[in-house]
Amino acid sequence: MKTLYVVRHAKSSWDDLTLSDHDRPLMQKGIVKTEKINQFLLQNIKCPDLFLSSTAVRAKATADLIAEAFHYPLDKIITSGALYHADTDEVFDKLYSISNDIQSVMIFGHNPGLTYFVNQFLRPTIENLPTSGVVSIEFITDKWEEISQAKFHVNFVMFPKMLK
Repeated sequence: MKTLYVVRHAKSSWDDLTLSDHDRPLMQKGIVKTEKINQFLLQNIKCPDLFLSSTAVRAKATADLIAEAFHYPLDKIITSGALYHADTDEVFDKLYSISNDIQSVMIFGHNPGLTYFVNQFLRPTIENLPTSGVVSIEFITDKWEEISQAKFHVNFVMFPKMLK
């Protein structure tokens, strides 16, 4: 079994218009919503074996917030420029490259790619994976490179607005 947690970055700030899209930081509101998601995750899952993030500041900061909640070492978070605005094929390619010794992965990225990616597994589909939203999918396979053809089960779809 392979377990995947797909996380869209937390809400980011547009306060400094001189920053590139890649360098935008999180808004305080995004941090608060991610803390709600953290509470849910800590109660419902064990710490993933691997954290994999886009290199964008907002994605890595979201990964850091969740990693800290799990006491996952921040220096062990793997960042990849390929996940910055990745499409579905690029997300699959990144997952296919993971060592099969890893059983669970939490991946942090962006829309629209993450919504398109998770909608390959969700019925009914979702219109939008919101900021700080998480989708967990379990694949019945021992190899990451087989997840696109493997039988699967959606463990949960959780958005901050679903939590009190």
